[in-house]
Amino acid sequence: MDKVGSVDLDYQTGFGNEFSTEVLNGALPKRGNSPQKAPFGLYSELLSGTAFMVPRETNRRSWLYRIRPSVVHKPFVRMDNGLIRGTPFDNQIITPNQLRWNALNMPEEPTDFVDGLVTMMGGGDASIGSGLAIHIYTANTSMRDRFFHNSDGELLFVPQQGGLLIHTELGVLKVVPNEIAVVQRGIKFRVELLDETARGYICENYGAALRLPSLGPIGSNGLANPRDFSTPVACFEDEEGDYTLTCKINGNLWSAEIDHSPLDVVAWHGNYAPYKYNLANFNVIGSVSFDHPDPSIYTVLTSPTNSEGRANIDFVIFPPRWLVAEDTYRPPWYHRNVMSEFMGLIHGQYDGRKEGFVPGGSSLHNCMSPHGNDAEVYEAATNADLKPHYIKDTMAFMFETCLLYKPTKFAMETEHMQQDYSDCWQGLKKHFTGRK
Repeated sequence: MDKVGSVDLDYQTGFGNEFSTEVLNGALPKRGNSPQKAPFGLYSELLSGTAFMVPRETNRRSWLYRIRPSVVHKPFVRMDNGLIRGTPFDNQIITPNQLRWNALNMPEEPTDFVDGLVTMMGGGDASIGSGLAIHIYTANTSMRDRFFHNSDGELLFVPQQGGLLIHTELGVLKVVPNEIAVVQRGIKFRVELLDETARGYICENYGAALRLPSLGPIGSNGLANPRDFSTPVACFEDEEGDYTLTCKINGNLWSAEIDHSPLDVVAWHGNYAPYKYNLANFNVIGSVSFDHPDPSIYTVLTSPTNSEGRANIDFVIFPPRWLVAEDTYRPPWYHRNVMSEFMGLIHGQYDGRKEGFVPGGSSLHNCMSPHGNDAEVYEAATNADLKPHYIKDTMAFMFETCLLYKPTKFAMETEHMQQDYSDCWQGLKKHFTGRK
């Protein structure tokens, strides 16, 4: 349960469950999904997040019982995209260089969540349901008389500064730094700020819906537990007035007039619904003998492709944890990876970077771009006393993908890019002791 002021927010627990919730007793039909006349004069509406004929275990849909159906709005018209971009992400030349950015500044003018979205990079194609985009949001005002839905993909919220109250058609989510939230494709919502300003990261998933990774030999326990995911209960608005509905489709923004709040769902049931998760509940698994594990052992959510183990997106975190491995270089090793890695930092210091990687900032290491610890971290790690050590007060994360990230024009030209990022490796010394 969350508390906002004097109001308690209730949730239903579990990941991908068949949920059922109603504000008014009897609002859910007793038999069937679409009766001739729905209770309380409501309209029945099916929200499908997958094709009708996908297998039952991956089928995602919910039945909504609402005051007005979603078709009740004026036609959409194109509006300015601001700094939101989509496929082909400005057709930037993909560089093999390692890239890193400082945190974006908070806006000076009144800016809500949508107006404060900046696309940093992406890959794939929303029109064919494959790929992703990475955005950063900065905001200093709540969405007023305005609602948003995204037809391109589901949105993974990673707040870095300031709490959010996400009012959706299916209920309300409170999400603060060190928590995440997912709002699925097509679900309407508005974002209310709980603090004066807010900043965070958004991963927009064009591909298969995010799900929990398979545990394989780990067994039944470990990583993110399904019981720790929270889905809101029904909570409706019956309000009329002059509102705006903003839609993003194929990377472009459209706007329509609407004379009522579209968050008017009195009851719903199904498994296609927004959810939140507290990253502190992640059960970290690491090595207790030797060798630093692959970062995949820290995967919270994954969006798979048709190639097993080759993810469209892996959402990976680096939380507080014990390091106890023997005779092991404990920080992340130097590596080159066929996957592309976007990293962000919520708070604290990432154990693989001493300087430069700051909360609210980010880095990009595209396919086969070498990366690893700076010279200072390397020297400290190779000479450290390997007693048990607890990494505390930190939370970094990674959006990993099998695709190449294409940075936007903004990302490549912004003053927030660290032009001297590569300097952190130039101090690495030659330690070779073999004969010439």
